[in-house]
Amino acid sequence: MGQMICHGAEALPEIWEALRAKKLLLVCGASFDRLPLHNALIPRETETIRFSGFTSNPRYEDAQTGAEIFRGGNCDAILAVGGGSAIDVAKCIKLFSGTPAPLVAVPTTAGTGSESTRHAVLYKDGVKQSISDPSIVPDYAVLEPKLLQALPLYQKKCTMLDALCQGIESWWSVNATNESMAFSKAAVEGVAANWRAYIGENDAGAAARVMEAANASGRAIDITATTAPHAMSYKLTSLYGLPHGHAVALCMGEVWPYLLAHTDACIDPRGRAHLERVLEAIEEVLSLDGYRAMLSALDLKRPAARDKDAELDMLAHSVNPERLKNNPVALTGNTLYAMYERILQ
Repeated sequence: MGQMICHGAEALPEIWEALRAKKLLLVCGASFDRLPLHNALIPRETETIRFSGFTSNPRYEDAQTGAEIFRGGNCDAILAVGGGSAIDVAKCIKLFSGTPAPLVAVPTTAGTGSESTRHAVLYKDGVKQSISDPSIVPDYAVLEPKLLQALPLYQKKCTMLDALCQGIESWWSVNATNESMAFSKAAVEGVAANWRAYIGENDAGAAARVMEAANASGRAIDITATTAPHAMSYKLTSLYGLPHGHAVALCMGEVWPYLLAHTDACIDPRGRAHLERVLEAIEEVLSLDGYRAMLSALDLKRPAARDKDAELDMLAHSVNPERLKNNPVALTGNTLYAMYERILQ
């Protein structure tokens, strides 16, 4: 059975009835009890063990501990409630437990779309590790936009920008398919049309549409993986403490114009004409100028370097070449250096 995507927390009682779980492992952040509707997310008649022993950059050891708790408690289902970190930890608990137990994911941010992907991120010995396995795609993804109401404004901005960048990157990825491009378009359209009402007015309808856009962006990168803006972002996050979406958005502002100016260096087997058509299609939904205006309105600061030359060298050498293979235009070390130089204050 493929994943079932459900809209609204009212779908949960029917899910619990279908699963008939006897003991549930709840993977959630420390703020779970302050969430709107939190009491409605857990089946009342099912014994529940809570696991919150992880941070926003979860460690391999955290997921191993969660797997031990899952096995030791004889749990037979997993409920993940939270942002990408909580959902990624829950996926890894399932993988490390070697269990076919059903996994239900309820995102509390509109960002990564992790609730619909086979990917997860953990840190081992301080190094980011990407885990990918079809078995960890949650069986159910429950999209409840009311859960976004309590998000701090800056977190709403950063997670939304992550979803937007995932949509754009998957659209131009060398791995893009007709299916992934449909998801990409839905993601970019959803954010482009609703970001002002979502961020500026906390509008419920806009929140629902941005949450659906984030889910579409996750389904897109599940097919394509990400490209240069994501590959460039990780060291910005670790070096300057920038949230992931903030870092990716700054990198997107450099990679996008570079692609527009260098389609003659296209490495996509489908050729330059294909890339130019894709860039034109993106432009029809959200132009580069529109993107820059969005970043300006969202007032995202650029990180300040302490030792600029040393940090630029570190950043330029930090980018994983494997991740750049998905990018439709090759980026040299000198190009990356120049991009980072414009990103830093």
